[in-house]
Amino acid sequence: MSVSKGLGLERLRASSVDLEQRLLVGALALFWAWLLVRWVYDFALSRTGFGPGEGEPFLSSAPLEAVAETLEGSVIALGPVHIPLEWPAAFVDGLALAIDIGPALATGAWYTVVITSVAIVLGFFIAVPVAVLRVYGGPFRWLSLTYTELIRGTPLLAQLFVLYYTPYLPIWLNDMEVVGHGFVPDYAFWIAIIGFTINGSAYQAEYIRGALESVDDGQLTAARAIGLSKLEGIRHVVLPQTLRYAIPAWTNELVYLIKYSSLAGFITVPELYYRASRIASSTFEYTPIFTLLAIVYIGIVLSATNLMDRVERRVAVPGIGSADGRQQGTTE
Repeated sequence: MSVSKGLGLERLRASSVDLEQRLLVGALALFWAWLLVRWVYDFALSRTGFGPGEGEPFLSSAPLEAVAETLEGSVIALGPVHIPLEWPAAFVDGLALAIDIGPALATGAWYTVVITSVAIVLGFFIAVPVAVLRVYGGPFRWLSLTYTELIRGTPLLAQLFVLYYTPYLPIWLNDMEVVGHGFVPDYAFWIAIIGFTINGSAYQAEYIRGALESVDDGQLTAARAIGLSKLEGIRHVVLPQTLRYAIPAWTNELVYLIKYSSLAGFITVPELYYRASRIASSTFEYTPIFTLLAIVYIGIVLSATNLMDRVERRVAVPGIGSADGRQQGTTE
């Protein structure tokens, strides 16, 4: 292959990747614009009497339903070949259904996003000291080991049920005057936050522990040699490298948490899966409703992975914290 032909193929490949990235960003921008408009309207504007009302669609689905009914049972005759229009009819009917249940899915997505975001952040602040204790805790590292193995060794749903049905936590939350009033969700939501935070922290701690152990011991030795204490060396030398190494695994945990948030529906939190399953149970349109549910989850997951990719590139330091950097020790 000539050099000019190779360069041309390389430019074509780069242009294709750039186009795919732009299309993905555009689709995600539309997705989040829809969510934000729905949230602002349902949580604020609808209370002023403006528009169709909270939880009601902005558009009528009747025209699309009429088109779907027209297409259903119709065929296109191409000579001796007759093509049924059931699939286009099903697609148009799905669009009509999306208009009808869109507000409910958007409200459920709010709970899913909030639960996931709060749990991953709070879990991170628990996971870091747990991971540090596991690696550098000496005789006390069993405390960290016990915590992570206890949480990872039991199902998340069982943990949520224990928190939800234990008499102390719900009563304490219910006694708080603000819980369940106004914009503040009821106690099941806060129990879900606590449960996902505890569960996520154990998994994050293991990811961070693996990243901690990937940092050369000489880094901490060098930090001690310039006068830093062991704790200062971990804080200022080891952890900054560790957290960069841990970003890909942390992204994986974020994706898991988004999908596992559907378990909050089992303790009556009206998140995304809970709302979709309730609608499907009342209409028996399981396939189209769960297809739309999957699309919303994909939108959230793709947004999270793209965000974390940008964070990884943003905080990358040449030689550290990127895929190339993690190969610095290899020999060519």
